[in-house]
Amino acid sequence: MRIFVTGGAGFVGGALVRRLRARGDEVVAAVRDPDRARAISKLGCRLVRCDLSSSAELAGLMTGADAVIHGAGSYRVGIMASERPAMEDSNVGATARVLDAAVTVGATRIVYVSTVNVFGDTSGTIVDETYRRDPSRGFFSWYDETKYRAHLIAEERIAKGGPIVIGMPGQVYGPGDHSAVGQWLSGAFRGRLPYVALGQVGLSFIHVDDLADGLVALLDRGRTGEAYVLDGDPVRLIDALELAARLGGHGLPPVRVPTAILRLMAPLSGLLHGRFGIAANMAEVIAAADGVTYWASHDRASRELGFAPRALEDGLRATFLPTAIGGAGT
Repeated sequence: MRIFVTGGAGFVGGALVRRLRARGDEVVAAVRDPDRARAISKLGCRLVRCDLSSSAELAGLMTGADAVIHGAGSYRVGIMASERPAMEDSNVGATARVLDAAVTVGATRIVYVSTVNVFGDTSGTIVDETYRRDPSRGFFSWYDETKYRAHLIAEERIAKGGPIVIGMPGQVYGPGDHSAVGQWLSGAFRGRLPYVALGQVGLSFIHVDDLADGLVALLDRGRTGEAYVLDGDPVRLIDALELAARLGGHGLPPVRVPTAILRLMAPLSGLLHGRFGIAANMAEVIAAADGVTYWASHDRASRELGFAPRALEDGLRATFLPTAIGGAGT
């Protein structure tokens, strides 16, 4: 297949592109800066410079593609108000432009990479694709709101006949993960975590390579118009950190920062940003993590696509101890 991919130079996109190229697909990757995407260029991908700002430009670049996978977006929690317009365009505007361009050129298959965050707080339960949040209750972060709105855009295009399939990943981790959660897991494994905070947030962890396999299966066998949860073990962050620390031969640090203390610090987060892992907008981080669970079941993907994510312990071993299991940590 000839596949047009956005986000191919990113953490998830890189793993996806490796899978596509390994099976012989021709990949055209839209990137902002080709010089910073040399890793996927070496895989044989054709890079095209594009910032996803023009549907007409996208349509021209997509012409001849059998399929389009839209994985680009902005994933950060704790941003300042001044950064919101850029995230909105990355998550909402770009999604509309990419999907519309793909429909215009007649791509027979379009995969949109959403997130289980679209469900909002599942309140300790494990939900499935039929679950719907109540948007009138508000959103936890600008990321939460923009990805929800982008998901609605995909559903609107589906309702109009667009050949779209939606993938909904959980909390992605693995080698090369530079997210906040990835840094916490790495710190716990290496015994360098200074403290533990907001450990009760519930996340559905998925190894990046398993997600890439799931997205390829979605491309090949997902039912048009359907959404598929692609996640793994639903656990509390504190339990994931304890597992990472144990695999590294460490214990978690004894310092536990109560959420009440974080709330007191929140007004100063702009000044403390970058120190001790403090986000620029700590109030947003607290709202998105204080006892919130983002738990969903991947049963549909397992039944229909053969999706089989590894257990969290196995994934953490592959991430931090690849030689111990005979792997390359890819």
